[in-house]
Amino acid sequence: MSGKQAERILIVKLGALGDFIQALGPMAAIRKAHPQAHITLLTTKPFEKFAHDCGYVDEIWLDERPGLPDIGGWLRLHKKLNGGGFTRVYDLQNNDRTSLYFRLFTKSRRPEWVGVAKGCSHRNTSPERTAGHAFDGHVQTLALAGITDIKVDRLEWMDGDIGAFPLKSPFVLLVPGCAPERPEKRWSASGYAALAAMLAGEGVQPVIIGTLAEKEAAQEIAQNCPEALDLTDQTSLGQITALARSAAGAVGNDTGPMHLICATGCSGLVLFSGHSDPVRHAPKGEAVQVLRENDLADLAAEAVFEALSL
Repeated sequence: MSGKQAERILIVKLGALGDFIQALGPMAAIRKAHPQAHITLLTTKPFEKFAHDCGYVDEIWLDERPGLPDIGGWLRLHKKLNGGGFTRVYDLQNNDRTSLYFRLFTKSRRPEWVGVAKGCSHRNTSPERTAGHAFDGHVQTLALAGITDIKVDRLEWMDGDIGAFPLKSPFVLLVPGCAPERPEKRWSASGYAALAAMLAGEGVQPVIIGTLAEKEAAQEIAQNCPEALDLTDQTSLGQITALARSAAGAVGNDTGPMHLICATGCSGLVLFSGHSDPVRHAPKGEAVQVLRENDLADLAAEAVFEALSL
C-alpha cells in the first residue's frame, strides 16, 4: 500500500447456521471493499471451518462468549480487542452482546463501528433493519459505510465428494429435520413419506438428508418409500452443497441446511408454520419458494407436491 500501513478490519458474526450463511455475501462485499486490508473474523467454533474455507478473512478469532459473571473472560476479550489495532469493525451480529463488545474498546482506541451499537460511527437506527430479512438488514447497514454491491453468496467455494452415493437422476432432497426444541417448525415424517412416494411415482428419487436426530423420521420415510435414499448422518456441509447443485429440487423445514441448499441456486420449497415468519427467516437464493400453513399438521402432501417446482 505504498508504505501506508494496511487497514485492520474486524468482522463480528457469531451464529447461528442460517444467519451465518446470510452473512457470507456481506463478508464477501467487505473483502471487495477492503482488498488490501487485514480482515479478522470474530466468530464461534461451529463456524471456524466456514470462515477458513470461504477465503474472505485473513484471521479467525474464536469468541469465548463470556457470561456476565466471568470477569476474567471479559478482561481477556477487552485486552484482545484493544490490542487488535482495528481501524473499522463491521458488526454482522448486531445484538446486545456485540453492543457490549463495542463498549469494551477504550474510547481513545475505539475504531469506526458499522452496526447498531449506541454511539458507534455508522449506526443503523432504521426500524426497517429488523422488519425484514437479516440479509437485507446487512445490505442496509453496510450502505452507511459505502458498501453497496452485496449479493447472496452462492457458496461456490464449498464442495464435497458425492460420488459414493447411489444417486439416480433426477433426485429431490428432503430435509425433514429442524432444531429439536422447535417441533412446531417440523412437518411430519408421514407427510414427507407420502411426498416421497409421489416423487418416486414420477420417476424422481427422494434423497433424505439430516443429522442423527432425524434418523427415526428418515427410517419412516424410507419404510414407506423403498425408492428413497437415506443419507442421514452421512453428509458433510460441503456434500450438502454438492448434492444441491445436482438436485432437481429440495423440500425442507425452516432449518439451517435449507439455507445452504437454496444459496447454491437449487430450487427449494421451504415449509413454514405460523410460529416462524418467512419474511424474516426464509432462505435466500435464486429459486426459493415458501409454503406456509399455520399448523404444519394440517399441511397435505398433495399441496406440497403441487407447489414443488423442479
